[in-house]
Amino acid sequence: MSGTLDLGMVGNGSIAALLDRDARIVWGCIPAFDADPAFCALLEPTAQPGGDFAIELEDQVASEQHYVTNTAVLRTVLRDGHGGAVEVTDFAPRWHQYDRSYRPVMLLRRVRPLAGAPRIRVRLRPLVDYGARQPETTWGSNHIRYLLPGFTLRLTTDAPVRVVREGLPFLLDRELHLVLGPDETLTQPVTDFVRSAEQRTVGYWRDWVRSLSIPLEWQDAVIRSAITLKLCQYEETGAIVAAMTTSIPEAPHTVRNWDYRYCWLRDAAFVVRALNRLGATRTMEGYLGYVFNLATTEEDALQPLYGIGYERELAEDEVETLAGYRGMGPVRRGNLAWLQKQHDVYGSVVLASTQLFFDQRLDHPGDPAMFERLEAIGNRAYALYDQPDAGLWEFRGRTEVHTYSAVMCWAACDRLARIAVHLRLPGRVQHWRQRADAMHARIVAEAWDEGRGHFVDVFGGHRLDASLLLLADLGFVAPDDPRFVGTVEAIGRDLRRGNGLFRYVAPDDFGVPETSFTICTFWYIDALAAIGRGEEARTLFESVLARRNPLGLLSEDLAFEDGEAWGNFPQTYSHVGLIIAATRLSRPWQEAT
Repeated sequence: MSGTLDLGMVGNGSIAALLDRDARIVWGCIPAFDADPAFCALLEPTAQPGGDFAIELEDQVASEQHYVTNTAVLRTVLRDGHGGAVEVTDFAPRWHQYDRSYRPVMLLRRVRPLAGAPRIRVRLRPLVDYGARQPETTWGSNHIRYLLPGFTLRLTTDAPVRVVREGLPFLLDRELHLVLGPDETLTQPVTDFVRSAEQRTVGYWRDWVRSLSIPLEWQDAVIRSAITLKLCQYEETGAIVAAMTTSIPEAPHTVRNWDYRYCWLRDAAFVVRALNRLGATRTMEGYLGYVFNLATTEEDALQPLYGIGYERELAEDEVETLAGYRGMGPVRRGNLAWLQKQHDVYGSVVLASTQLFFDQRLDHPGDPAMFERLEAIGNRAYALYDQPDAGLWEFRGRTEVHTYSAVMCWAACDRLARIAVHLRLPGRVQHWRQRADAMHARIVAEAWDEGRGHFVDVFGGHRLDASLLLLADLGFVAPDDPRFVGTVEAIGRDLRRGNGLFRYVAPDDFGVPETSFTICTFWYIDALAAIGRGEEARTLFESVLARRNPLGLLSEDLAFEDGEAWGNFPQTYSHVGLIIAATRLSRPWQEAT
């Protein structure tokens, strides 16, 4: 690997793949986001080479890469040292068909010569059981079948099957097409299918982007982030994964390597709120369908995360057959955080649901029956707001009453009161308003440190953490409240290093944090703007934008010194932060007219 996360992502809501700067597919789980990674080269298989899908150009000396404007279609140009050039176009097909989305478990590649006499090699080397072995294969005149556990993957191509099967070099003198998907026979020529699919997929994404309400400034960055967030929703169930990868460490040579291919209710709620701000409300509707399949009664305590197929148990173990990103193991499968208590999840669900009751554009707006279901969640929030939990940072070695968790529980009750007003349910308005007001008073009493002049991370504590930057955005305090201003200033003093922010600086279960947690920097930017330090916020925002990879994507963490990307990729949290900060900071559209 190159040593950086200069990766692009293609996908369609059913499948996703990560490609390096040379158009080599290095990560992709089949047939779903959380499945066995047939393409696992990113995490360096140890049993045998492979886990990739490459178009290798002989004597390559350079590459260029970009997304087709306003789409999830990726183009890479490879150049050799003799004037030869090849273009590789990658995408996962998606369009509207028969009143539903056509989004098969399928990756399409179009390869065409641009100049000279390029010689290429097609290497398709999926692995199974997390890189442990090669799958059995069979082939015919125009296809190769790979027998993965529970899924048969078929490559249909107009390239010579033998040269693909054996990885032989050949002269690329015409356009070639590769369809990697289910074990089904194409009912039309592969050339026609790929060309039509590309046209329709480009059309789909451009129509979707055209529907967004984007800010005047930083449009490219916001559009790329919005597309990335949409690609992270598994549309079969509505679940939204935190990231597409597992075990990319938060900092070099640490054991902070986690599996993020699951749906954290908190992270997903942030995604919903960010896309709602852009007018993309279908993500919200799909996600809430997922949540209500998980919790239907007051007795259903919400876990912090679930599998994308509603799985509740996500046992964590270490995979010995993958060395890890740049050899930095361990590689983990599953995530023990499913066992934790994180009480902010109740507020996350109610916040994600609130727009349903107020947005008149929706086909199925919130109604009294849905409100009643949310009230069960609100009752849990009220019961737990002052009880210890692991907090949003998922501490594994301690529990305390975390201020952010308590405020999110308050937000659940506060929003239920607002919804009750909208639904004209005066009895419920009074019920939820009284609860919210009592919670607010208790939280302020326990979490405000008069001597230090700022809110603190836990009841009766003294430390800071970056989640306190959200108190104004959540409506717990006004942006101009001196207590919030003092908290923002204290966080800037204690948690900021250069152009990044720690989420906290106190040692945790795994030592002292080393890298900047990207969404925390965006939270700080948003808070700076809220308290009237807009120019400073804009300058810091531009510095973070400059640290995106060449395709505009962000991971979870950034090194303070050189800005190198660390952590799982692409990280929904980070792209949420970008969208929220951009919409806050942008000049209004009126200034463009």
